[in-house]
Amino acid sequence: MKLFALLSLVAIVAAAPQAAQRPKQNAEEVQLLRFDSDNDGLGSYNFAFEQSDGTKKEEQGELRNAGTDEEFVAMKGSYSWLGPDNVLYTITYTADENGFNPTIEQGPGGAVPPGVVASLLG
Repeated sequence: MKLFALLSLVAIVAAAPQAAQRPKQNAEEVQLLRFDSDNDGLGSYNFAFEQSDGTKKEEQGELRNAGTDEEFVAMKGSYSWLGPDNVLYTITYTADENGFNPTIEQGPGGAVPPGVVASLLG
C-alpha cells in the first residue's frame, strides 16, 4: 500500500503543470527597473527596488521610543526572488522589540503540500 501511495505521489508531481521557463539572466545583464528611497532623517524611512530578474524588496522603518534607552527602529517589509527552480519565493517580515519575524511564501511550481503527502501515505 505504501508503494502504491509513493508511486501515486510521483505520478501527481510528474503530471503537475510546470511553471513557464524564463531565460536566466547573467548578473551583468540584470537591470534596476525601480528604486525609491525616502528618509526623513529622524528615524523613519521607506525604500523599494525591483530588478529585471524578478528580485524585489520593500521596507519601511520608524523610530520607536525616541530619546529613551529603549530607542529602536521597527521595520516591516518583504523581499522576493525567482529561484533556479522557477518558483517565486517571498519573505514578508517585521523586526521590532519582538525580534525578526519572517513569513515565508512559495509561489506556483513549488513542492507538493504536506497535507497531500500525508493523505497519500495514509
